[in-house]
Amino acid sequence: MKIIEDGRAPNPRRVRIFLAEKAIAMTYEQVDINTGGQNAPDIVALNPLRRFPILVLDDGSALSESVAICRYFEALQPEPALFGRTPLEQASIEMWNRRAELGLLAHVAGAFRHLHPAMAELEKPQVAPWGELCRDRIPDDLAFFDRRLGQARYLAGDAFSIADITLLCAFDFMRVTKVRCPEELVHLRRWHGEVSARPSAKA
Repeated sequence: MKIIEDGRAPNPRRVRIFLAEKAIAMTYEQVDINTGGQNAPDIVALNPLRRFPILVLDDGSALSESVAICRYFEALQPEPALFGRTPLEQASIEMWNRRAELGLLAHVAGAFRHLHPAMAELEKPQVAPWGELCRDRIPDDLAFFDRRLGQARYLAGDAFSIADITLLCAFDFMRVTKVRCPEELVHLRRWHGEVSARPSAKA
């Protein structure tokens, strides 16, 4: 079993943090998307969308999409429960994970892919107005999550979950957009300091 990734991207990092929280050892194979490694025939055969991470199982079959990979490992090793235990916990975590993924992470990714010169050869065409719109939405995303984290220790409640992993990866990747978290968002900053101190955040 191995994971194929470009370790610089936020989605592979989501899986690495998830596995670190569960203390699951993994073999990683790096592919550089800037040199076109995602277009190699063996990569296309595993994931026709040519995106990472890709989990290759011992029988040669493959899973892609970071949350799908995390769900696979959650089913194999339920503890610690990062998708929740009760129906309400599971639904709440799903809700907040999607809000983090479809909100801040999507906007950071959109700004990066459509505005950063390093992505010009990979994102064709780059649509600058879309990138600018995504970038301009980031402050509202941050304020939204700050309000939530003024009500709860972690994004989905009292326990660290995959929702926190997604938000952490989005927040840290925000550096490529040159948008900074305002000082007044004290709840978000408190949360970021706490989750960044977890050993898994270094995965």
